[in-house]
Amino acid sequence: MIIGVGIDVADVARFAASLERTPALAERLFTPAERVLPGGEPRGAASLAARFAAKEAVAKALGAPAGLRWTDAEIRSDPSGRPRLHVTGTVAARAAELGVAAWHVSLSHDAGIASAVVIAES
Repeated sequence: MIIGVGIDVADVARFAASLERTPALAERLFTPAERVLPGGEPRGAASLAARFAAKEAVAKALGAPAGLRWTDAEIRSDPSGRPRLHVTGTVAARAAELGVAAWHVSLSHDAGIASAVVIAES
C-alpha cells in the first residue's frame, strides 16, 4: 500500500549558484558519499540538484514533518546506476511511525531542471 508520494523540482542554475555562494551548503545537505561520483570526482550541479529534489520529495512523502535532517535521507546508486534511498535518524524514525517498508525513487535532469519522485510503501 502507498503511504505517501512526493515530487519536487529544482532549477539547476539557481541550485549551483546557491552552492557557490554558500560553500558549506553541500555539507549540510549531502553526505560525503553523495557529493562524489563512484570514481571519487565531485558530483555535478545537475546531479546534486536532483538529489536535493529527492530529499524534498522524501519529506513530502512523509507528510513534511518538522525536524527532518537532510543527511538522514541519502541517495545511493546501485551498481547499474539506479538510485536507491537509504534512510537513517530522523527520516527513518518518521518512516517507521508511518509503517514505511519500501521506497521507490526516480531522478531526472534536463533543460536546466532537476526533478525527483519518491514513493513510500508499506
